[in-house]
Amino acid sequence: MIRITANISLDRDEIEESFIRASGPGGQNVNKVETAVQIRFDARSSPNLPTAVFARLEKIAGQRMTKEGVIVLTASEHRSQDRNRKAAVERLAALIREAATVPKYRRPTKPSYSSKLRRLEKKQQRGNIKKTRGKVQPD
Repeated sequence: MIRITANISLDRDEIEESFIRASGPGGQNVNKVETAVQIRFDARSSPNLPTAVFARLEKIAGQRMTKEGVIVLTASEHRSQDRNRKAAVERLAALIREAATVPKYRRPTKPSYSSKLRRLEKKQQRGNIKKTRGKVQPD
């Protein structure tokens, strides 16, 4: 079980891993060993993911989510398979954690009457400063 939040956790069986050859550091190791990991998580059919979290996850994931609702993440920053696997799973957990937080409702507000007056007074002062500018008269 991968613990995401207090009430969301994922089964390891829900995450499908495949290893691919990575570019980057590693010397000759890069050409021989498949160290990069690509994980696939079917968010749409996951029983552990509430629908509200899935809806927010769709927006947050962007192009990392396919049309079928599968999140695809690739990790290749480390030289070992194990560290790349952990990095990819942590990235997935962070993505779901971000989607699990309910966005704060923004109450629309208006500027107060006095703040409008202050703004207009400052505009007036600035206009007067610009109005008094002119060519410098030679003495």
